Amino acid sequence: MGSAKNTGTAARKARIEEMRRAEQSRERRTRIVKIAASAVVVAGLVVGGVAVVHAQSGKKDSSASDSKNSASGHFVAGSDGVNTWKGTLGRTHVTSTVNYPMHPPVGGNHNPVWLNCNGDVYAKSVKDENAVHALEHGAVWVTYNKKASAADVKALATKVKSTPYSLMSPYDSQKDPIMLSAWGHQRTVKSASDPAVNSFFEKFVQGSQTPEPGAACTGGLSQ
Repeated sequence: MGSAKNTGTAARKARIEEMRRAEQSRERRTRIVKIAASAVVVAGLVVGGVAVVHAQSGKKDSSASDSKNSASGHFVAGSDGVNTWKGTLGRTHVTSTVNYPMHPPVGGNHNPVWLNCNGDVYAKSVKDENAVHALEHGAVWVTYNKKASAADVKALATKVKSTPYSLMSPYDSQKDPIMLSAWGHQRTVKSASDPAVNSFFEKFVQGSQTPEPGAACTGGLSQ
C-alpha cells in the first residue's frame, strides 16, 4: 500500500512539474506575440477610439450585470467532510466586485487577472475575484481567520510554499478558523496536522474539478 501511494504521489508531482514547464514555455511565446502585436493595437485604438466612446455611451456596464449572475445553488455535505457546490458557477471575466453566495468563494465570475498560486503565501487579505480565477486554474486556496493558532498558520504556510498550484491568505470573515477551497469544493479542517489537509491537496490540486487544467499560476497578480 505504502509503495503504491508513494508511486502515485511521485507521478502526480511529475505531472505538475511538466505543467509548470509547459506554462513557462507558453508565457515566453505569449510575451513575443504581445510585443509583435502592441504597435498594431495602439494604432487601432487611436483610429477607433472616438467610435468606441460613442458606441459605449448609453450602454449598461455588462460587468456589473455579470457579477449578479455569478453563482447559484448550494453546498451539499459529503461523508468525507468536503462540501460540494451543487448549482451553477459562472466563469465570465468581470472587472466589477462580485457578490459571491459563499465565503470564501469556490467559483463564479471573476477578475480577468488571476492571483499567483505557485505556492504563494499572502500576509494580507486578497481580492476574492482574483483568487477565484486561481481556483479556475486548479489551485487549492488555504484561508484562516484570527481564531487559527500561530503554529497552524506557520505549518500550513510551509506546506503551501512547497506545493505548486496552491495559495494561502487570511480571510477574517470566514466561519471557521481554517478552511480549504478548490473550484466547486470546500471544507473545514481542525488543524494543520489534520489528515484531511493532505487528502484535500491530493485530490484537488490540479484535480478533476479544474475548469482549466495546466493554466498559469504565475504571471498574474502578486498582491
